[in-house]
Amino acid sequence: MSIRLQLLQVARLAPRLLGESMDLVRDFYSRQFDADGAASDRAGKPDLYYTIFALAGAQATDAQAPIDITRQWLTTFGDGESLDFVHLGALARCWAATGGATRETARALLKRLEDYRQPDGGYHSNPKAGFGTAYDAFVALGAYEDLDTKPPRVLELIRSLKRLETADHAWSNAPEQTVGSLNATAGAVTLITHLGFPVNQAVGDWLMAQAHPQGGFKAVPNAPLPDLLSTATALHALACMDRRIPSGVHERCLDFIDTLWSADGGFHGHWADDFLDAEYTYYGLLALGHLSV
Repeated sequence: MSIRLQLLQVARLAPRLLGESMDLVRDFYSRQFDADGAASDRAGKPDLYYTIFALAGAQATDAQAPIDITRQWLTTFGDGESLDFVHLGALARCWAATGGATRETARALLKRLEDYRQPDGGYHSNPKAGFGTAYDAFVALGAYEDLDTKPPRVLELIRSLKRLETADHAWSNAPEQTVGSLNATAGAVTLITHLGFPVNQAVGDWLMAQAHPQGGFKAVPNAPLPDLLSTATALHALACMDRRIPSGVHERCLDFIDTLWSADGGFHGHWADDFLDAEYTYYGLLALGHLSV
């Protein structure tokens, strides 16, 4: 099962906790698509990255989505020549969520993804960076799977993450860092376990240490507040490690997510976020899915 489908499988469990509010979430996701079948970023501009989450959220909630219209919009990006690395990955994922790319398109996208391969075997959104990041490795693996294949030289990809390990049993997105980052760590854990390799249980201890006393998880150890992205990715990484969270953390996470809920059918990203978008609402579904089991 691909990472995309693995995440979707978890997000589909969210209705167990949302109950009747699911109708509001379905309506929210149905409203994300414009006349061209695209979803917009926070500035109101149609964007492939946000369309990923609109499509995934619609699939997770059985909301109406204009799949055929969206596929037509995706053809306007051709072989991805005008796209950066993250949006190449987004295009691959959007194709997978709408029925799959043609062989010609898939081959072209795979070729472009390899332009971002680094000497250490990893991937970086800057093709001249010289090293890979945990986030970009996660994006690359997801894109390859969405195009029905695996990255070449997978062992090199795994080894590239070694340079990103931090002394506190986590990962960062740059070499020689002393303090880990939660989302880099969650991405590394998801990638490594997905490919069938073990992860040191001390990583799970580090992840648990990022739980905020008021609920949710922090992006970095010294972050003052938790956020929904870090909460969703932490819960997913812990699940990948078969690590159950204590009941107290479980209840506080539920309370935290509840504070981010809006009757408009979406979730805010954190307590200071006034915006609702398809991305953070999907993180809300993912977090609730993990908390429902």
